Amino acid sequence: MSKRNKDFLLSVMSLVLLLTGCSATATAPDRQQNYADHPEAQSWIESMKAEGFTEAYLRQVLSQAKRQDSIIKAMSRPAEKRLNWEQYSNIFVKPKRVDQGVAFWHENQAALARAAATYGVPEEIIVAIIGVETRYGRITGSYRVLDALATLGFDYPKRGSFFQGQLTEYLRMVQEEQIDFAALKGSYAGAMGYGQFIPSSFRAYAVDFDGDGKRDIWNNRVDAIGSVANYFAEHKWRSSEPVLAPVVFNQPAQDEWFNQSLKPSLTLSQWREKGASAPLKFDENSPATLMKMELNTSEEYWFGLHNFYVITRYNHSRLYAMAVYRLSEQIKAAYQASQAG
Repeated sequence: MSKRNKDFLLSVMSLVLLLTGCSATATAPDRQQNYADHPEAQSWIESMKAEGFTEAYLRQVLSQAKRQDSIIKAMSRPAEKRLNWEQYSNIFVKPKRVDQGVAFWHENQAALARAAATYGVPEEIIVAIIGVETRYGRITGSYRVLDALATLGFDYPKRGSFFQGQLTEYLRMVQEEQIDFAALKGSYAGAMGYGQFIPSSFRAYAVDFDGDGKRDIWNNRVDAIGSVANYFAEHKWRSSEPVLAPVVFNQPAQDEWFNQSLKPSLTLSQWREKGASAPLKFDENSPATLMKMELNTSEEYWFGLHNFYVITRYNHSRLYAMAVYRLSEQIKAAYQASQAG
């Protein structure tokens, strides 16, 4: 195998391990630490006491949290940055994942139809999100959420404040939902369930979609489906609008036009004035961001429209959003073909 092929294979393996909450070093014994004695923990404890939590409870929680070095290593390896769009799509937009998506749609047809009607989010988008996140619930993460959030909150200074906030949200969540704080498992970043919600997203967007009095995104597919749909609705998905528009260049494009922001800042009309246009069937008032998606030997050019931006609110990555949308297209086509047959 050539060095180039070996490097590519290592990049792909690293990304898959990261996205499934695992690590190549996860089987090695991780250094453990009692977070109740961590020097960074006392200020967090004081802030939580001000919100009504007792110090005894907080110390009990932190005493059971264990540092996981493999989580630090996973967060320090941004494998996605080493992959182009073609390499990334070859991980997620594959026939097996499409087939599994069709099966998931058939198995949960009623819940998906109701979610689409309730929240205005297409079934194929909901299915594709769950497919990319956890392969339809097959890979939801093996780390205790408590360990992940404590490790990143207190021993990953780059994003410590964010993850201390998620640990706070997590304790609110387990008390509200009456769940054992040490029992839940998820990804290396503390994301949980079929749709991989972090604690703040759970509290804001998870729904009891089957009406049994519980918001269960770990074991209840109906709740997971409704919660993903609600997430998109709350982030202003527009049911009647497209996701992407093709690009035609009427003059040489400038490098600074591309991949500048996930959030659109110009309309299609304004892009047309600059020399990059979409077919006239698209609303010229639509906000759009201009994207260059790199392939192994060429590039693709697309306008990301409002709904593309909404997908990136789930994961702030244009590669991720493109994979979700492309997978959704293939799942929808295959599902419709299975219905016709």
